[in-house]
Amino acid sequence: MAGRVEGKVAFVTGAARGQGRSHAVRLAEEGADIIAVDVCGPISPDSQIAPSNPDDLAQTADLVKNLDRRIVTAQVDVRDYDALKAVVDSGVEQLGRLDIVVANAGIGNGGQTLDKTSEEDWDDMIGVNLSGVWKTVKAAVPHILSGGSGGSVILTSSVGGLKAYPHTGHYIAAKHGVIGLMRSFAVELGQHSIRVNAVCPTNVNTPMFMNEGTMKLFRPDLQNPGPDDLAVAAQFMHTLPIGWVEPVDISNAVLFLASDESRYITGLPVTVDAGSMLK
Repeated sequence: MAGRVEGKVAFVTGAARGQGRSHAVRLAEEGADIIAVDVCGPISPDSQIAPSNPDDLAQTADLVKNLDRRIVTAQVDVRDYDALKAVVDSGVEQLGRLDIVVANAGIGNGGQTLDKTSEEDWDDMIGVNLSGVWKTVKAAVPHILSGGSGGSVILTSSVGGLKAYPHTGHYIAAKHGVIGLMRSFAVELGQHSIRVNAVCPTNVNTPMFMNEGTMKLFRPDLQNPGPDDLAVAAQFMHTLPIGWVEPVDISNAVLFLASDESRYITGLPVTVDAGSMLK
């Protein structure tokens, strides 16, 4: 039986690890070839979360190749439009087309209230999590248009793109902005049969969530909180009895939105949130 995205090409950002790697592999499992990019390094010198590295991206490539799919990789910062465009142009030249965009690259930083957030943290957050999403789609759309048969664009927002939480205001602002981008692109590109949707995850079991900073943010009452301590607090966010979801849970939603199964779904924020939006 043919895969659900058989013969299509997908462009995935933030693909070295976490959700991005999971999306690339899940799409490849269902027949897609992949253009994968990641910054493979720190966004700022004082980043509290260990960054991805070139070996991580190489591992993603190996996972895709082991599925007998083709993959083109590059180290790119999504804030750099010219570099993004060059990679997409080259990837399409090698793979022949572009059908799917997964604008997934994102960062977490800070942990202050908005009035105490540094300008550097604000600029990095908006630069990667909002402007980077716009630049990703901007670089990719001409290739989908030239294909003439439509396509699917999936933006990674968050439940934080639909409601607010304290101490992450710059992240909340960026992810709300992604929802605005998604709706605007959906309105503008619909006439070309290009669908644009967003996935809105809750906490996901990746290095961006599973780290010391997040654990201390969730459990300020403890000196050295660990994953079990985090789970107790994180579960209160959800109606289902879990603290977080797995990357593949988001990837399955991405796959559905990328496939023809969702051929008339556009402009939709799709929550994968264990009931977080009901709280």
